[in-house]
This record gives sequence, C-alpha cells and structure tokens, in this order.
Amino acid sequence: MDTILLTPGPTMILDEAREALGRPIIHHRTPQFQANIKEVIEGLQYVYQTKNDIYLMTCSGTGAMEATVCNLLSPGDEAITVNGGKFGERWAELCEAYDAKPTVIDVEWGQAVDPEKIREHLKANPKIKAVFVTLNETSTGVVSDIEAIGKVVAETDAVMIVDAVSGLGVVDCQTDKWKADMVVSGSHKGFMLPPGLAFISASEKAIKLINSSTNRRFYFDLRKSKKAFEATDTPFTPAIGIVIGMVESLRWMREKGIENLFAHYERLAKGCRAAAKALDLKLLADESCISNVLTAIHIPEGVDGGKLVKTMRDTHGVTCAGGQGHLKGKIIRIAHMGIVNEDHIIRCLETFELVLKEMGYSFTDQAGVNAAKAVFNS
Repeated sequence: MDTILLTPGPTMILDEAREALGRPIIHHRTPQFQANIKEVIEGLQYVYQTKNDIYLMTCSGTGAMEATVCNLLSPGDEAITVNGGKFGERWAELCEAYDAKPTVIDVEWGQAVDPEKIREHLKANPKIKAVFVTLNETSTGVVSDIEAIGKVVAETDAVMIVDAVSGLGVVDCQTDKWKADMVVSGSHKGFMLPPGLAFISASEKAIKLINSSTNRRFYFDLRKSKKAFEATDTPFTPAIGIVIGMVESLRWMREKGIENLFAHYERLAKGCRAAAKALDLKLLADESCISNVLTAIHIPEGVDGGKLVKTMRDTHGVTCAGGQGHLKGKIIRIAHMGIVNEDHIIRCLETFELVLKEMGYSFTDQAGVNAAKAVFNS
C-alpha cells in the first residue's frame, strides 16, 4: 500500500528533489557547489518576493528563529510576540532565553491578532525593538495579516520578524512590499525536502540592528552569514545534499508559478473545508483568518482523536497530524502543501470517513468526499 504524508511538515518529497538527494556528494568549497548556492538564493528571492539578502543555515526552522532573536536583540531589549498557538509561544520562549523582555499579546487559538493591538503596544512603549509574528500558525491553521502588521511596524523604529516556516511558498508573503524585515523558513514544508536547511531574509533595517546587538553568538552569528552571502558561500559546512535538492524544488516552483501554486493550495483547502462542513464538523480557525496551508477540524464528541489519527496512519497509510497543547486528541490537521494534489486529498477524506464510521460517528456515506469533489470539479 502506498503511503501519503499530509502533515504540516515534513511534507512529501518532490521526485526530482529525491533524485538529487541520491546523487554523489560534492565538496562545498567549490565553484560547482557555489553555482547551486547562487541558484538557490535567486530562487528563494523569487518565492520570498524580495531583493533582500537571504542566508542559508544548516538547522531546523527553530534554529533560524533563534538566530533572528540572538542577532537582533541584546539582553534587556524589549519586544512584542504574538501567542496564538504553539509556534507563537516559541517566539516568547526564545526571547526569554536571551534575556530579552517580551510583551506577549495573547490571541485565542483559531483567531488572528488584530494589528491595532500591536499598534497600541508600540505606541505605549517606544523602546520596543522587534515584533515577532507568525505567517501561518501550524497548530491552528490561522494565517495572520502580515501586510497590515507590516504597515504598523514600519511606522516605528522596530523591525518585524515573520515565522514563515510552514507558510512560505504556500500562501502569499510579499516580503518587500509588506515591509517584513526578517522572514524565516525551512526546507521541509512548502519546499518538499527533508528538514535540515533553513533560510532567513534580512532587510537593511534589520542588518543595522544585527550589527549593533551585544549578544554573544557564534554558529548563529548572522554577521558571518552576511559576509558569506556576499561571496556566494556559507559560513559553516552546509547541508550539501539538501541545497542541491533545493535547486530542483525551486525550479519546480518557478515552472509552476508562485501565483498558480497559491491558487492550487487554496483549491485544496476549500475542498477540505467543504468536506468538514458536509460531515457536520467544525473548523478550528475562524473564517476571517483561515489558512490555505492546512485545515484543522474538530473531532466529533465521543471519538478519540489520537486513535483516529493513528488508525489512519498505521492501518490505511494516510498520515495526518493531531492537535497540540490543549487541542491534543481534539482536532485533526490535514495539510495541503508541496506536491499534494486533489487525489491525495480525496484519499485522505475517504480514509477519514471510513475510520470515523468505524469509531461510531454517523453521517451520510461519502458526504465529505462528494463535497470536496464538487469543489475540485467546479
């Protein structure tokens, strides 16, 4: 039985990238590898929609998030973080780890932050140096209004940092136009590769703050990344195979066209949402801020969400994600990113319905599947 991976990271690997990952390794301090770095940087600038520097780092997305914190802030500096899910929580935890002082804006899980709340805090405290936000909150399926937040932050001396680990390449993120000073992402979600490569864009405004930070840093020192970027290089040994695989992923994304990919993922998301509603199941995210990266669906009362996800995976070869934090066992998260297509979503929904019925939930046969098909066939 073929298995499919519909988790919000890692995602299924593009065939061309898988082939590239299997090639013999080459040395990284060579013109041949520099050609790969150059193509990857240019491809990322296309996806980021930016002319800014982009630094490659051998780490997970969290490593790149940490790099932004320890490079931008000094001990005692004040920042704003938005806590609307597990990954919003991480920004505050990282700030505290480096003795910065985060002002946390708590947002109900399933809702997006109101940009005016950020404006109020910035106005009340001109000492705030950075605003940390999340493009797509993976734990809830909520997308933030980065454009509106960017306008608010750009009116001040603060910088805006965006966690786009799961969202980049899946939903729109116009780095330059939206005044995003730093945007963080990674290889294992929208870019269809294994984890291990992360990337950070940096504006001139951010670079000035990086150069003035008094934090101690070594591996994550973005001043070293800046110097290496200018020489089409990396400061330390890179994830060679993933960089080479990234060339193929970015070629695929450019051939498809980023706007066409956004439309494709939106179509998949609408199919999932239609299926949930046809099964009389509630979506976690509010309609006003629902993301096209993944669909988070409440599990019906009386159904063990953990067992449901496990059965789908171990018995039927369809891997989705359960809930995190207080939502553990209460939701299922179905991702639609990377190489996921309509057939994958239909198979997932067929399996979801089959296991729901086995676990005692009543509904009209094929209700969700047919609703999704109607969206896909429209």
